[in-house]
Amino acid sequence: MDSTNGKGDGLGRPGSVLAVVNQKGGVGKSTTAVNLAASLGESGAHVLLVDLDPQGNATSGYGLDKNQREQCIYDALLGEVPIEQLIEPVEVEGVFVVPSTIQLAGAEIELVSSFSRENKLKSVLQPVRGDFDFVIIDCPPSLGLLTINALTAADGVLIPVQCEYYALEGLTKLLETVRLVKTQLNPALEVFGVVMTMYDRRTRLSQQVVDEVRDFFGERVFETLIPRSVRLSEAPSFGQPGMLYDPTGRGTDAYRRLAKEVVARV
Repeated sequence: MDSTNGKGDGLGRPGSVLAVVNQKGGVGKSTTAVNLAASLGESGAHVLLVDLDPQGNATSGYGLDKNQREQCIYDALLGEVPIEQLIEPVEVEGVFVVPSTIQLAGAEIELVSSFSRENKLKSVLQPVRGDFDFVIIDCPPSLGLLTINALTAADGVLIPVQCEYYALEGLTKLLETVRLVKTQLNPALEVFGVVMTMYDRRTRLSQQVVDEVRDFFGERVFETLIPRSVRLSEAPSFGQPGMLYDPTGRGTDAYRRLAKEVVARV
């Protein structure tokens, strides 16, 4: 990409779209979306983070007030507002956010009767995806219509998996959903990578889970392990990604390494 146009430094294909998905809550999904976007931005990429979760954690994770917002991605999905009007710059250079609000919870119902309902997000992103090196979509913790929209719009799926008991629980259903979307809606869709989160090097369990997931997914599992980190957990309450809240922390450093792996795979 031509950086003279205010875009990234060609670190990915123009508009590489990654959907961060796991229908299981509490696996570090929004933390990964927020901190990966920040690390890619720091490395020189032009990044758009789309918050597709009605909980709005990626929105508040960048200090944007989801309760004082009149418009969000919901309005774009319903065709009422062009996405260009929703894109907001944040404190990390090169990173822009399309915010979410609780209004989005109603989109699942309202889109059901819409024509080409699974393609709404893909259509919404089309005018702007070429302006960014990466578009990262933070999906809700479910396999409903919003997540299907994200998978239909995406080039790849990034799956966060926590290093805890039952880590693989539900992943069969997720992979089946990815396969169905690939077959019926988006032939280009692939599992881009699996990132292990909440890794505790002091416990044998964490390493056992990593080994189990690597046995299952093979080379699709990133080498970088995201550690369990109090500082990373605190950062969203201050409206900052780890890079700003704890710039030299282990968690922040891990997301920087993950960003390098992501760039290398694109």
